[in-house]
Amino acid sequence: MHGQGLELALVFLLAAVIAVPVFRRFGLGAVLGYLVAGVVLGPSGLRVIADAEPVLTASEIGVVMMLFVIGLELSLPRLKVMRRPVFGIGGLQVLLCGVALAGLSMLGGLGTKAAIVVGFGLALSSTAVGLQLLAERKTLTAPHGRLGFAILLFQDLAAIPLLAAIPLLGVAGDEAGPGWTGVVQALAAIAILVLGGRLLLRHVFRIVARSQMPEVFTGAALLTVLGSAWLMQHAGLSAGLGAFIAGVLLADSEFRHELESQIEPFKGLLLGLFFMAVGMSIDLGRVLSEPGLILALVATLMLLKFALIYLLGAIPGGLDKKEALRLGAVLALGGEFAFVVFAEAVRAGLLDLAMRDRLVATVGVSMALTPLLVIAVSRKLSRKPVPAAEREPDPMPDDGRPQVLIAGFGRFGQIVARVLAMHRTPFIVIEHDVEQLEFSRRFDNTIYYGDPGKPDLLRAAGAEHVRVFVVAIDDPGESLRVARSIRHLYPQARVLVQARDRRVSWELMDIGVEPVRELLHSSLHTGAQVLMALGVPEAAARQTAARFAEHDERLLHAQQPIRHDEDALRQTVKDARRELEELLDADAGQGVLGTASGPGAGDR
Repeated sequence: MHGQGLELALVFLLAAVIAVPVFRRFGLGAVLGYLVAGVVLGPSGLRVIADAEPVLTASEIGVVMMLFVIGLELSLPRLKVMRRPVFGIGGLQVLLCGVALAGLSMLGGLGTKAAIVVGFGLALSSTAVGLQLLAERKTLTAPHGRLGFAILLFQDLAAIPLLAAIPLLGVAGDEAGPGWTGVVQALAAIAILVLGGRLLLRHVFRIVARSQMPEVFTGAALLTVLGSAWLMQHAGLSAGLGAFIAGVLLADSEFRHELESQIEPFKGLLLGLFFMAVGMSIDLGRVLSEPGLILALVATLMLLKFALIYLLGAIPGGLDKKEALRLGAVLALGGEFAFVVFAEAVRAGLLDLAMRDRLVATVGVSMALTPLLVIAVSRKLSRKPVPAAEREPDPMPDDGRPQVLIAGFGRFGQIVARVLAMHRTPFIVIEHDVEQLEFSRRFDNTIYYGDPGKPDLLRAAGAEHVRVFVVAIDDPGESLRVARSIRHLYPQARVLVQARDRRVSWELMDIGVEPVRELLHSSLHTGAQVLMALGVPEAAARQTAARFAEHDERLLHAQQPIRHDEDALRQTVKDARRELEELLDADAGQGVLGTASGPGAGDR
């Protein structure tokens, strides 16, 4: 009917606006909200959409855009560093899960060829759901998030042999030839995209950027994403893989951030539509007609993949127990690629329609249950944290006597260390965070593991010869503990401590150490730069910043004794603001102080 497309768009947006906030309010996440909204709107619910297949096909653009944005966050050198987790652990995951699920399929009565297709089709996890769950919880850069992304990336690459194998395994012998032809086409498409992208993409965007027309740049960005996706899909591969490769090729370009900002709004809306389409594709009729069988298939799939992925994360992946459990929860589901695999298997005569429907329902239900599994695992781990095994401190060097000891090697401590190294001042660094330690050692920094608050370790590090201690620990409580220990053991030494804000500074001043507010000096420098950008002479801008710094330091000490009295604290802030204005007016020869100190003031 007239306007039907507009009505459908309104229904989709209304469902998203209602379902997602409600589900997030109860801690269930946006993905589950979209899936449930899709079930309600789909053929098994209110039948607003009678056929989910066209919606699912169109909404896959959201997955394509998500992978393009992820590709922009990577680069070819970084991908090279990731080759072991991608091809090593990712390959093991597909192989082990595929073989195990194929074996179970054979025990369930499927033939060998059909079992292989089903096993490896179910071994793949949903890239869209997995990455969205990681992004929602801001864990894409966590150890399990990085390894999960590597495994999902390999699964996209595994589409080449899997799609080629289906006609080879099919009942029609004349289908064998196109399988190998498909492999060659797929590899040729990847080569064309990589070589053509490196030679052309940046030049095209430079030309478009010179036009100074934002809508043309947006069009070029969408053309790049959809064009690379179309090329891969035309070659029989995952459309998302093409967009990901295009993103990687542009990751080091000057257009990276602009491209990301142009694609992000489209990605968010279309990805939500994709999850709703997946919910629509869940055949509730099939689930309700065979509930025991479908639930048994879902439980078998998720338990088997969870266990194998947990072991892969813990042993070859090197994750601790908590991170490996989180990895297993995120990747235990089936994937949207299984829909394509099982459809191709029906065409090749490997599966009948009834089995295809059961498997599709199994994958859809596993997608709906995975957000709940991730939430359950996260809450279980947060309630009962696994105590980390205490590592023995590193032996301290016995050569030389450091003049400076730096406790903590985050961004603050690294800059201090680099200044000292440039001045050739001997120093020693002790770090208690294992992850920060391993990260910093990758760049050939000499750091020693241990707790800088322990007297034995400080003595072994030669602390009695240290003239200045620098406590550069981000956590305020830990920083205070270490500073208190150093102050007690070495009362004559000077102790400078990183402080996040005024309240932390007051606590440090109470124990007799010197707080260094980490943002104060950079903010003062920025303030002076802003004044100069507005036309204030450089000398006057720097004098203003210096005046403010002196005034703020006096205020910090004045407020320390009364910091627990809110009324007195507010009054000092008002008085200080007025005093600062008068000081600045005096510098400009204005106001009461300026008049009092100006020419002829002594005659009054």
